[in-house]
Amino acid sequence: MATKKPATSSRIADNKKAAYNYFFEEKFEAGMVLEGWEVKSAREGKVQLTDGYVVVRNGELFLIGCQINPLHTASSHVNPDNVRTKKLLLKKDEIKRLIGKVEQKGHTLVPINLHWKNGKIKCDIALAKGKAEHDKRDTIKDREGKREVERAMKSRSR
Repeated sequence: MATKKPATSSRIADNKKAAYNYFFEEKFEAGMVLEGWEVKSAREGKVQLTDGYVVVRNGELFLIGCQINPLHTASSHVNPDNVRTKKLLLKKDEIKRLIGKVEQKGHTLVPINLHWKNGKIKCDIALAKGKAEHDKRDTIKDREGKREVERAMKSRSR
């Protein structure tokens, strides 16, 4: 009887601004169509997801604004474009459901992170709703409150 290897997963890049700017309602894991040099650069951690966003074109999802900086050791016959639009791969029924939700007012698709899963690069995307300014202030207040509690607990344990 063959034993199944556990799924290996490690993060490549995170979109930290997304959690600050949006409320996440649903999360999805999508595959990505990448070129060889992009995969090599991702292995080296040369990825920036901060300005990325997801759009729907002709019933397909595309990641725009995700920067994958080419390595200096890339082949001379490759002309790398570091802000190339990348196609996201999801099941048809998931895409249809997402399109219906995105057409509602205030909903958008946001990339959360890129990670490795079983040797392939996956992109976590979220169906999100934008935060108002007072919600962002509440987020900051909660984060600072948690820090204060942690500091108090550390000083108490010494």
